[in-house]
Amino acid sequence: MTTEKRKTFLINFTYFSVILVTAFLLLYFVMPLASPFVIGFLIAWLLQRPIRFLRKKLPLPDKLIAVLSVILFYGTAGLLLALLGIKAFSEIAALIARIPTLYTTQVQPFLWDVLLSLENAFVEMDPSLVSALNEMGNQFVKSLGERVTNWSVAAMGLISGAASSLPALFIKLVLMIISTFFIAIDYDRLTGFCLRQFSDRGKNIFVQVKEYVVGTLWVCICSYALIMSITFVELSILLTLIGIEHSVLVAFCTAIFDILPVLGTGGIMIPWAVLTAVSGNYILGLKLAGVYVVVTVVRNIIEPKIVGGQLGLHPIVTLTSMFVGVQLLGVVGLFGFPIGLSLLRYLNDHGVIRILK
Repeated sequence: MTTEKRKTFLINFTYFSVILVTAFLLLYFVMPLASPFVIGFLIAWLLQRPIRFLRKKLPLPDKLIAVLSVILFYGTAGLLLALLGIKAFSEIAALIARIPTLYTTQVQPFLWDVLLSLENAFVEMDPSLVSALNEMGNQFVKSLGERVTNWSVAAMGLISGAASSLPALFIKLVLMIISTFFIAIDYDRLTGFCLRQFSDRGKNIFVQVKEYVVGTLWVCICSYALIMSITFVELSILLTLIGIEHSVLVAFCTAIFDILPVLGTGGIMIPWAVLTAVSGNYILGLKLAGVYVVVTVVRNIIEPKIVGGQLGLHPIVTLTSMFVGVQLLGVVGLFGFPIGLSLLRYLNDHGVIRILK
């Protein structure tokens, strides 16, 4: 490698490293602060197509149509979210409050039965160990009961803390709604002003990036919808085979939960299998665990292929970027990192940038 090539390589490497580090810092630190305005802009952008349609159909001022569209959107979405949020909040709080009772009535009797079985086995082998076993069992059950109570109290504290943070959330919500109104009213002026700050080449690159990212994001949504559909079909068949009532409804709820990157299907299937086994139905508990293993293995196989195939990335690259993205930025990283790599590949293939040969 000649000195000139080394200089070019170092310059390009430093340039793109600075861009990546800056983008990461913006997402990690600035995005939470600017989130009300960013979300407001995204909502205003999504409303542009129906706003333009209504402008052609209704003899009303453009700004009034934009205001009415935003009011209709937030009114409908706010009502649905409020109803769902109140219902979910009350159900979760009631479930957490019942955990100590469930432990006392379900888990503790099961543990005593297990300890009694062990005691009978030790009596036949070595009667001198019975007292030590009783003491250890009593301490274990007592300690576990205290831990369950403490966890329940801590969870209720988290819920109370979430409720105490509602004023700050309300302020962000108000800022988001207000920003949506202003952006929707003057969307063309604001976007036109921003585009005029770029050179012709920069403007072309920006338009290419926007169109590709929007199209790729839609592809990702379709890909995950396909994955969720496959998970739903799998769960429906497997849960029906093992004799679960209302298996289709349970499969539908679990498939929706499956989109969460940290919890996923395991957030429902693992506790369900454990509680079923603890309640004494070991066979059904093992069957539920088997269903979870099958669904998880199939998802880990098809997810990189489906998402990576749609993005034009190798499955191992997609899987690695999704894992790293989740670890660094959560749900945003789950989608953002594969889309970012796909965007770099697209720009490199079209000669906009030169990174890879």
